[in-house]
Amino acid sequence: MRIAILAWESLHSIHVGGLGIVVTRTAEELAKRGHDVYLFTRAAEGQSKHARINDVNYCRCKFDPGKDILSFFSNMSKAMVKELHAVARHSGRFDIIHGHDWHVADALYELKKEGNLVVLSYHSSEYGRGGGAFSDKRASKEDKRVFNEISAREGLGGRISDRIITVSRTMRKELCWLYKIPREKIDIISNAIDPRKYRKDVNPNKVKKKYGVPSLAPTVLFIGRLEYQKGPDLLIDAIPKVLENRDDVKFLFAGKGTMRNYLRRNARKLGILDAVRFLWWIPYRRYVDLLNTCDIVCIPSRNEPFGIVLLEAWATGRPVVATDVGGLGENIKNLVNGIKVRPNPRSVARGINYLFNHPEIMARVGTKGKEKVMKFDWASSIKKLRRTYRKALESRTTSFAPVKGSKSHRSISGSR
Repeated sequence: MRIAILAWESLHSIHVGGLGIVVTRTAEELAKRGHDVYLFTRAAEGQSKHARINDVNYCRCKFDPGKDILSFFSNMSKAMVKELHAVARHSGRFDIIHGHDWHVADALYELKKEGNLVVLSYHSSEYGRGGGAFSDKRASKEDKRVFNEISAREGLGGRISDRIITVSRTMRKELCWLYKIPREKIDIISNAIDPRKYRKDVNPNKVKKKYGVPSLAPTVLFIGRLEYQKGPDLLIDAIPKVLENRDDVKFLFAGKGTMRNYLRRNARKLGILDAVRFLWWIPYRRYVDLLNTCDIVCIPSRNEPFGIVLLEAWATGRPVVATDVGGLGENIKNLVNGIKVRPNPRSVARGINYLFNHPEIMARVGTKGKEKVMKFDWASSIKKLRRTYRKALESRTTSFAPVKGSKSHRSISGSR
């Protein structure tokens, strides 16, 4: 098949978080299996417009960023549609157009009107990115307007798509509730990983020294966006209770986001700055070094559709303390391959302390996680994805009802 993937990030353009990893690896795995894959994404400064990397054709789009987040993604979508049209004129129509998250909803809508086959992957929701809640008390009028507009675009993307993919049962339930999407339209495909890409022999003392951590100090790693959804503040507030149990523990925070200054202020207020290292955003290589050095990976999310960090920690045999939410709750078996806690500081602290106080359990859950991660392989994931594409193609041949204003009714049933 000729497959167009639309995403606002990738490892070979602008990389923001887990979505970029999933999108890049998915494109590469499809290409390995003989599909003609084009990835439409943003262009980083100085990058060429077109590139072929690992058999994937990259189309990096430039556009006016606009005055706010809504105009940013509206303009990005227009640039993607324009570039996709240019590619299609040159080398032929695409069989599948696969978008990722609400960022590309405007593009999918326009392409659907033209009679294209559209699949949308939801990796999260705007409701979820707010931590599973949206409080009117803390939100300005503008905040609420933006929240409602993003949610509207998310819902539109779901309604116009031929098939929908999401990463967990919890996320499917959330989409059905939020946007009244029929359950049978949604396929669950877990994120996948190649564990070998995260395993590395490192010198822990050398890695720790780089961040000013004593060689014998136990370490807890947080990696992710510094946003309310990911709960870095819950870990900060848990630190005093952990230090009461062991005063030599050091906490490493890697990531960027809007809570950055708040977290530092709160750490200072709590008197724990000496125990915390704010690393902010770090490149992949340094992240792998830290994964293979730390003693515990903490994932204190308030809302987590899947949690790719869980697989990355498991890949290196790191014991995990994670909140019992979404995909984390579905995939972790408590006290077997991880410790499940509630999304509050006291519970997070108890989970961390439990592992430090029981080294034999700490070793066991790390080993069991390393075993379980083997189930999240790319072969299984791509097999399910191709099945979703076939469902979309088959539904098109029997019951395609174009969106009002569609310019094309042509079937692509022969392209399998």
